[in-house]
Amino acid sequence: MIELENVTVRYGDRMVLDSLSMAISGTGCVAIQGASGIGKTTLLRVLAGLVLPQSGKVSGLGNRRVGVVFQEDRLLPWCTALENAAIAGDPQDAETYLSRLGLAGAENMFPPELSGGMRRRVSIARAMVFSDDVLLLDEPFNGLDASCRIQVANALLAHAKLLIVVTHDAHDAELLNAQQHILLS
Repeated sequence: MIELENVTVRYGDRMVLDSLSMAISGTGCVAIQGASGIGKTTLLRVLAGLVLPQSGKVSGLGNRRVGVVFQEDRLLPWCTALENAAIAGDPQDAETYLSRLGLAGAENMFPPELSGGMRRRVSIARAMVFSDDVLLLDEPFNGLDASCRIQVANALLAHAKLLIVVTHDAHDAELLNAQQHILLS
C-alpha cells in the first residue's frame, strides 16, 4: 500500500497539490484522471521522488524500483532504440521488450528515424527494463494507434506488479484494467 498524507506542492504562488491524502493499492493498475493543469503529472513526479512536497509525506514505496514513462519520450538522439531501452539495464531484456512492443527490426534505428509512436514504445521499453515492480506512466498511449495501444497495454499488464497511469482517456484506463480510479479536482 502506498500512502500520501497531506501532500502539498506549490510552484511559486501556484498551489498544485493541496493537502492531498490517498491510499494506492500495491498491485494492479491505478488510473489518475482530471483536467489539464490539475496536478496529475506533479503527483507522478512526487511518487517518483523527482518532486519533494513542501509538506506531507509519501510512504509505502520503500525499496521498490520505480520506472517512469514521461509525457515526452526523452530519448538520447545519438543512441539507437536498443541503446536507449538498455540504458537502465540489460540489452537482452531491452531487445525482448522492444520485440514485445512491436519494434523487432527497429533496434538499430536512431530516434530521428523513428515515428512518434515508435519513440513512445522505446520509452516504455526503457521503463520496463528498469523495473518490473512499479511503473509510473504519464499518458503512455500518446501517438499510438488502436492496435498498438492494445499490444502495449497487454505487455504492461503482463510485466509490472503495479501500474500508476495518468490519462485523459477513460478507454485507456479500461485497456489497463484499472481497479482504482483517482479523480483530481
